[in-house]
Amino acid sequence: MRGSSAIRLFAAAACITLMAGQAVRAADFSGKTIEWVIPFSVGGGSDVWARFFAPLLGEQLPGRPTVVVKNVPGGGSITGANQFQSRARPDGLTILGTSGSTQFPYLLDDSRVKYQYKDWSTVLASPTGGVVYVSPELGVKSAAELPRLKGKGMKYGSQGATSLDLVPLLAFELLELDVKPVFGMKGRGDGRLAFERGEAAIDYQTSSAYLRNVVPLVKAGKAVPLFSWGVLDDKGEFVRDPTFPDLPHFIEAYEMAYGRKPSGIAFEAFKAFNTAGFAVQKGVFLPKGTAPDIVDAYAKAFAAVVTAPGFKEKAGDEIGEYHQATGAAAQKMLDVALAIDGEAKGWVKKWLTEKHGVKFE
Repeated sequence: MRGSSAIRLFAAAACITLMAGQAVRAADFSGKTIEWVIPFSVGGGSDVWARFFAPLLGEQLPGRPTVVVKNVPGGGSITGANQFQSRARPDGLTILGTSGSTQFPYLLDDSRVKYQYKDWSTVLASPTGGVVYVSPELGVKSAAELPRLKGKGMKYGSQGATSLDLVPLLAFELLELDVKPVFGMKGRGDGRLAFERGEAAIDYQTSSAYLRNVVPLVKAGKAVPLFSWGVLDDKGEFVRDPTFPDLPHFIEAYEMAYGRKPSGIAFEAFKAFNTAGFAVQKGVFLPKGTAPDIVDAYAKAFAAVVTAPGFKEKAGDEIGEYHQATGAAAQKMLDVALAIDGEAKGWVKKWLTEKHGVKFE
């Protein structure tokens, strides 16, 4: 996938989002409870993101239903997504929130995946960012000191090598850091808790979880932020994340540490999966067979949420300052994120097998 093509589609998202908001309200959820399935544990970025949006969505859906978040962790989100695929009824009362950790196993042909994105209706696409931070006990204060971490044997609490953690694992590989992932975490929130307990020395969180749960650690001197993943500009180049303007993005951090830009197939793979995992990092879906009037109601509700006065400021404090796409715009953005470059995909699958013992059937 090329960043420039992604940007062209993202640039059209705003006008398509407004078109989605013109749908006629035919559905009515009066007196109903909407169950928002989040296939991760409580406290991670996806959980924080869903709990931010849930009351706002309930206010805008016809009939003003109650929207509750249901956490179904396991398998790096595969468990909850598989359950949604097989069990969710197309009545509009169950929606699914996914993350890059849901997209990556799908893209990498993980045999455990039973869900199909093509079966679902996309009603919201949320880009996000993320920040890598380390324990102050390691003695580094900025990305420029990254070479001092070589050979440290740092533990990292991970959901799995084919989850969204693939992006930081590739970053650690490029930086030549001796990071020892401890797989099996049910969500990024569990990884953060391992860091807080001193069981892990390096961690990363998506923007929403970082703002809520890690910034207090930084202020207390218990965590040292090093770099963000960055975002793509209108030329398809990585620039600083607007939510974390004082932090270098990964490419800047690499240059600060080694005096040159990263290059090679590993870097190309990192860029491809970084874009796939963060440009459309989270999405909201309705199950196969959902009636058009229900899909339209959700698209219009989310469009009303993200265009409401004060939303941008509120979102900036809770989930970061990123463009939110709804309806047809969200679907187009997801299509771009899932169109991963074949060469990058092949290299990553080989690397995962050799480095982390991942088997692909």
